[in-house]
Amino acid sequence: MIEGLQQRFAHVNGIRMHYVEKGEGPLVLLCHGWPESWYSWRWQIDALASAGYRVVAPDQRGYGQTEAPEAVEAYDILHLAGDLVGLVNALGDEPAVLIGHGWGAAVAAHAALLRPDRFHTLGLLSVPYMPRRARRPALHFQQITQERHFYQEYFQQPGRIERELEEDIGRALLGILYTASGDGVRAAPSVNFASFDKTTRLVDNLTLPDDLPSWLPETALKFFVAEFERSGFRGPINWYRNIDRNWELTGFLDGARISQPTLFIAGELDGVLKMAAKDFEQLELNVPRLRKKLVIPGAGHWIQQERPAQVSEAILEFLAAERAGQSHAD
Repeated sequence: MIEGLQQRFAHVNGIRMHYVEKGEGPLVLLCHGWPESWYSWRWQIDALASAGYRVVAPDQRGYGQTEAPEAVEAYDILHLAGDLVGLVNALGDEPAVLIGHGWGAAVAAHAALLRPDRFHTLGLLSVPYMPRRARRPALHFQQITQERHFYQEYFQQPGRIERELEEDIGRALLGILYTASGDGVRAAPSVNFASFDKTTRLVDNLTLPDDLPSWLPETALKFFVAEFERSGFRGPINWYRNIDRNWELTGFLDGARISQPTLFIAGELDGVLKMAAKDFEQLELNVPRLRKKLVIPGAGHWIQQERPAQVSEAILEFLAAERAGQSHAD
């Protein structure tokens, strides 16, 4: 465990949320993606705290030691963004830097759109800001899954993917983490659990390494496995089961642009850059105050774990520049 790390709980937005905290200074909130936990930020927590920031990383709704409500609708984007607002309020009503990875980036983008008074600076890792589409996601799923499964469509059937993943949580997590990493893409470029043959299961489309990669030591893998043994996958998968509902709830965000100073970081081999190619290309348009668009060669989806030093350095440079700019403005 990280030296000096504090384990805490807060009652926010109707749930009991677990988070870790380290350091003193301006507040930085780090939001993980699927299937991870606060622990995916372990390197950045240390680096940011050492640089003079108060760093908070929660287990998001349904993950780890945070509560997992039963209702699927309890995981829609308004609940998820509301959790972050509630956490900031519980931490002392201080506006925060908000940084998210994967699903955490999607939630961070919406939280920034909805509450710029609470989140004044934004970092998005792996998933670019995706403005609301004219067509509902369900129609897109129907179009692209005529011949092959798409993982987000595959997740919609209640219970199916939970049973698959929970048959062997260690194998499932290792396979997902390795397959979507830069190492996994290079080792088996044709293996892809995002899009797979309909005669197979998602867990049949994973690459397993002969040896653990350096960025995923046994201690880290064991931590992730223990957390999902605790929580199961129902809550985290329910985030995906709200994709269409999120579209229905956010008609007021049509054409919305993110106004905060923003940093974007992704790995060169991250499959999301292909899935969201248009959003990646149009980031400068949809995020007018985009400060930097960093693509790290050879890295995959788990960018803050695969390239921790580069990601921490980029975040610290970005935050230092913003603080200097605010000081000059004052």
